[in-house]
Amino acid sequence: MNGSVLLWCLLIGCVAGLRSMMAPAIVCVAAAYLHWVHLEGTPFAFLGSSAALTIFTLAAIGELIYDKLPIAQSRTEPLGLITRAITGGLCGAALAAGAHLNSAVGALLGAIGGIAGAFAGYNIRHGLVTHLRLPDFFVAIVEDLLAISGGLFLASRM
Repeated sequence: MNGSVLLWCLLIGCVAGLRSMMAPAIVCVAAAYLHWVHLEGTPFAFLGSSAALTIFTLAAIGELIYDKLPIAQSRTEPLGLITRAITGGLCGAALAAGAHLNSAVGALLGAIGGIAGAFAGYNIRHGLVTHLRLPDFFVAIVEDLLAISGGLFLASRM
């Protein structure tokens, strides 16, 4: 179980790499509403609150919209990478703490996943748009669905 939870910490970071606010929104939904992630008594209990659920969900919706705009900055820019490392680390730490594992290890794995997911997502999306000539909007929607479904799958395994 411990090894799979640590893998989930890395992978929830990858979700943050695709959509920086989607990972914390999913952790909040999983903790506050679905009760898949048990954060009571941990430093991450705030993620199970209605306030955190509302804030991160609105931020995730905003990011889904912003990502489709021509003014959207690349996720591989320094600010995008830092944001993804932070949200991936937060989510990895929360999943680890919810499973009574070392949250620092979960944070490190989540941050690594956030950065790796950002570069992987960028390169895959860029390749699909450039080489296969798929519409960017279509690829972005598929990426959104992958981040949402992947994040929910990971949280459901806790």
